[in-house]
Amino acid sequence: MSSLRILVVGDAMLDVVVQPKETIAPTSDTPTNVRMSRGGAAANFAVALAQSDHDVYFLGVVANDLPGKMFYEELVRSGVTPILQSGEGSTGVVVALVSNDGQRAMLTDRGVNPQLASEFVLEQLETGFDHVHVSGYTFLDPVTSLVGEQILAACAQKNISTSADVCSVAPLKTMGIQNFLAAVKNVRILFANEEEALSVTQSTSANDALITLGKSFSEAVVTCGAQGAIAISNGEVSQAPSQSTEVLDTTGAGDAATGAYLAARLQGESQLGALTSAMAASAVVVRGLGSRG
Repeated sequence: MSSLRILVVGDAMLDVVVQPKETIAPTSDTPTNVRMSRGGAAANFAVALAQSDHDVYFLGVVANDLPGKMFYEELVRSGVTPILQSGEGSTGVVVALVSNDGQRAMLTDRGVNPQLASEFVLEQLETGFDHVHVSGYTFLDPVTSLVGEQILAACAQKNISTSADVCSVAPLKTMGIQNFLAAVKNVRILFANEEEALSVTQSTSANDALITLGKSFSEAVVTCGAQGAIAISNGEVSQAPSQSTEVLDTTGAGDAATGAYLAARLQGESQLGALTSAMAASAVVVRGLGSRG
């Protein structure tokens, strides 16, 4: 299959990954590993997509500052074409606190990302894309939720296939599950990690959550950490085990997995083949500190 033009819409963020080597000393110094790089779930997703033969574009908002410049330059180095709206303020920054088992907690300053304008996005859609992925953060922020819905509506009119991810449980609960599902109802493929899938479906197991999602979306993928990933399409369920043997940091692992999955599916791969590619991409990321692995 020939390469496709794919647009990824989401937050432009600078990642600051922090992994203390010792118990944090509240009023003193703590030896720590710190890495700073281009980040954000949507950008991680776009970079994973760009490892294929597809022509990948990222659309978001940055300020005229050092983080914005770093974000732009690192996207280009990763083979992604940036389409960036200029915002007034500061480029978004997320601090990821990484524990000894590789899990992380995110401290997020979205900066100028809520300034995303529907006119800017819809204008870019006129240039022609084969697939559009919209980050869940776009829907989870009440300021940009309508923009996300307008993007999906425009894609439906143009017969452009779409995907989205849930992204984060805390803002999902704030927004309300039914409100989120209504916002993404026109999406063809929905991605979620296990915690997100359980929350959005009110299920008690990842498999049950997947079946429920399969009733609302043409295709759904649930990443399950060390248990691998599962997917459903037209009632067909596939499962692939994790390929990770060394886990230092899980930051960006799910984004890499779902981006690799979408790239493979758009190239005509089977569900199982795409899940296998997803697990290989995730295994690379978790070996290193930060979303680049």
